[in-house]
Amino acid sequence: MNEVIETLLNHRSVRDFTDEKLTDEQIQTVVESAQRASTSSFIQAYSIIGVTDEAKKKRLAEIAGDQSYVVENGHFFVFCADLHRHEMIGELQEAEVSATLETDEKLLVAVIDAALASQNAAVAAESMGLGICYIGGIRNDLFAVKEVLELPERVIPLFGMAVGVPATVEDQKPRLPFHHVYHENTYEANPERIKQSLSDYDALIHDYYMVRGSNPRKDTWTGQMGRMLSKSTRLDVKDFLKAQGYLKQ
Repeated sequence: MNEVIETLLNHRSVRDFTDEKLTDEQIQTVVESAQRASTSSFIQAYSIIGVTDEAKKKRLAEIAGDQSYVVENGHFFVFCADLHRHEMIGELQEAEVSATLETDEKLLVAVIDAALASQNAAVAAESMGLGICYIGGIRNDLFAVKEVLELPERVIPLFGMAVGVPATVEDQKPRLPFHHVYHENTYEANPERIKQSLSDYDALIHDYYMVRGSNPRKDTWTGQMGRMLSKSTRLDVKDFLKAQGYLKQ
């Protein structure tokens, strides 16, 4: 097994960082690694915003549900789907691009591009001995994040990433079984097999939660997902996307 695979298989979210800041070189390495990710048709439809202003970080932490590690980390990145520069391309090339930029397809392209870039960034950071934690909570109030980061039209803040030197590292959380995720040739949709696999996974997750170092509790994966999915949240996302120039076609 090579070092890249070891890094990937060793991933876990880190939520407790030292106060050591990332160096300019480390930041550049993380961003340049992100830029080497695959991108649909070379469109490069994303931007990365590094947030160093303490007031802005505190506001983002509030939006994300008062997550302290949004403030207390080595560096905080926000990954954005971004077709704003492509609108500028339309002006430079005297081409009518708005109709295309407003399609669902280009929205998907921008989101996927940003996600691919972020995972490259995460692996690069972890390969340097740093820890990372994705912060989807910034989508709790996209309009507020737009104001904090002064985002122009066609830029969507998708998630944050806290990066830094780990102060503590939790045990690795078990993932779904291989056979539950990997399908060959056809999708395995047998309900009894799916439910049995989920039941087996619940037992594994229950044991993990009971013995983990911090916040031990009695819980299962299906129980956790059932509670989460029974509550509708972030209902303003569609309104934000429309306000940013998407979902018009």
